[in-house]
Amino acid sequence: MDPKIPLKTDSPDVPAKSFDLKSPEWYLNRELTWLEFNKRVLHEGQDDRNPLLERVFFLAVVGSNLDEFFMKRIGGLKQQVGASVKKLSIDGRLPQEQIDICYDSVREILDQQLTLEKDLQQLLTKEKIFIKRYSELSQREKHSIDAHFVNEIYPLLTPQGMDPAHPFPFISNLSINLLVSCSYPDNDHSYLNRIKIPISSEMPRFVKIGKSDTFLLLEDLVANNLELLLPGMEIETCATFRVTRNAITERHEEQANDLLGMIESALRERKFAEIVRLEVGPNMLDIHKGKLAAELGVDEDMDVFEVDGIIGLRDLFEISAIDRSDLHFTPHHPIDNAELLGDDPNIFHTIREHGSILLQHPYESFETSVERFLREASKDPKVLAIKMTLYRTAKDSKIIKYLIEAAQNGKQVAVVVELMARFDESANIRWAGFLEEAGIHVTYGVVGLKTHSKLIFVIRKDYNGLRRYAHIGTGNYHAGTARAYADLGLLTCNPDIGADLTELFNYLTSGYTPMRQYTKLLPSPKLLKKALLNKIEREITSNKDNNQGLIQFKTNALEDSDIVEALYKASQAGVHVDLIVRDTCRLRPGIKGLSENIRVISIVGRFLEHTRIFYFKNRGNEEYFIGSADLMKRNLESRVEVCTPVELPKNKKLLRELLDLQLNNKRNVWEMNEDGGYTQLRSNNKNDSVCVHRFLIESAEKRSAAGRRALAKKRSKKKSANSSSAKKRNK
Repeated sequence: MDPKIPLKTDSPDVPAKSFDLKSPEWYLNRELTWLEFNKRVLHEGQDDRNPLLERVFFLAVVGSNLDEFFMKRIGGLKQQVGASVKKLSIDGRLPQEQIDICYDSVREILDQQLTLEKDLQQLLTKEKIFIKRYSELSQREKHSIDAHFVNEIYPLLTPQGMDPAHPFPFISNLSINLLVSCSYPDNDHSYLNRIKIPISSEMPRFVKIGKSDTFLLLEDLVANNLELLLPGMEIETCATFRVTRNAITERHEEQANDLLGMIESALRERKFAEIVRLEVGPNMLDIHKGKLAAELGVDEDMDVFEVDGIIGLRDLFEISAIDRSDLHFTPHHPIDNAELLGDDPNIFHTIREHGSILLQHPYESFETSVERFLREASKDPKVLAIKMTLYRTAKDSKIIKYLIEAAQNGKQVAVVVELMARFDESANIRWAGFLEEAGIHVTYGVVGLKTHSKLIFVIRKDYNGLRRYAHIGTGNYHAGTARAYADLGLLTCNPDIGADLTELFNYLTSGYTPMRQYTKLLPSPKLLKKALLNKIEREITSNKDNNQGLIQFKTNALEDSDIVEALYKASQAGVHVDLIVRDTCRLRPGIKGLSENIRVISIVGRFLEHTRIFYFKNRGNEEYFIGSADLMKRNLESRVEVCTPVELPKNKKLLRELLDLQLNNKRNVWEMNEDGGYTQLRSNNKNDSVCVHRFLIESAEKRSAAGRRALAKKRSKKKSANSSSAKKRNK
């Protein structure tokens, strides 16, 4: 069991009526619960039931996540400290108090990281995958790799002096650097130089030696060839370091006349933003560590982290990608959605036939469903207009290609590009430019609100008039993440949803906020939060009428205090609440008189859980919703999100199977305790030892196989009917 999250007070066993639901003690700290999630990810790396290179992958994920945590969360808290913010968090802590407790948890994770890193390196060695130090190489290997250094790396290096004649150099975010002290042979004076390691997509961090799976860290290779960079100098010390900069540089959009210019300016500011963490190698002298800390403006006691292993574990993604099928999960090849199989090549006819089609990624193919939907829309002569929201997409996106082709084919195309998608701002600015050059109407949404919804809206001239088709999803239009994230999507031609989307896109593209009416969709910030709170209250009322209330939410995060308070009230009223929350969760389950009817689980495994589902029993008239919104204040109050009802029985059945499987399985499942700690579920039952994601892969394969059998049967009947007709004509 993981160490518990510290609480402001112990949980008293008191009658329900005496609970003050506004009290900070009933709300867990957002940052700590997110760090607890990373402990669960780290455990996947520690779990020897996972293949070796997948364990390396999980270790890299934790390293990447911690980088983002410092950039976003610690960066934001440090800004609050700098601004002398005295407002307490929902759990009753000042910004500096949150930083202090986060650092305790981070250092605990780092200790576990280091142990796991060493364990995995030993296991990799047994599998003939070597991450060596330069000193461990044979003379032949050194000769080979030194030649590579001279030809491919040496020309890219630029030693930068650090003395009164040379200003302290700019250190870019997350770059790997060497701090080198050297001197002339006949002089006792030491000179300091910074050397940036030129890591890029073309220059990997792990340099492969020969044809075997033997690797050397690029900085280690540079450190052992310094005599070429600093000829005639005696090298005294050489140590690795890395800085992490604050990524919170957003300005108030309401005050910007030029949103594009504002984002570009914010990106420039982020490049030079305040440093929030300094990582150094264990061999760095204290005097050099102090000098770096002083020059970089960080607290040497708090913000300097000595790393005994590899600095920047995110680069282990390079090792985890080694092509060794025996050390990876069994390859997964997404199958075609069963309802999209058929002889009719027109996807719009298929959607019309089925009404609505529920997609499950990554189990079902993104290419043959979502990309196909947009590809056919771009070419279909009956399609008149395409509207879409774009939050994140792939580097070589087919989505962009199809949108441009649609415009070239004479269709009206409008795209709402979210410029403030964190860490994707530059890419989205570039995509917006490409789209505008193709004649596409590009807008940036509503002032003051991020557009986080996942929508494709197609207007087509069908045989009986205009009909509206749509895809509404829980994940981004990114082919890469569609292979790694567990998401849902709905292809539909429901006329009410189509009418709602017309209103929504008019709102997004005009930027005006007149009263708009929605029949089916629940958009935020106008309706979603209010609707969720009303539906929770309805479950409370139905429970009082001896109708067993039931609420089940699946979300990435539960942070909004109003939703938490409403769920507490539901539990106190006897409503059973099941919550599948991937990471941040403020709610404390299992407290007598407050939340004993609430269960919280988290699933961490092969695929990243990214699906959002909201279920209400509603006196037997069950309601299911899927959408883009997590249960966070920012999503519900300051973003444009969309949740759609899932109403057809066949699709409800699929959602029920998904929820039941995840709620009842014991592999990759962690249950939250009342103090915020988590216990990994274990079982001796063989079925429970099968990964949740493996079950869903097999379920999708069975659906596809059944669909192919039904299609074959349909073809056979059609062939027989044609044969009979031919015989009759011959007679």
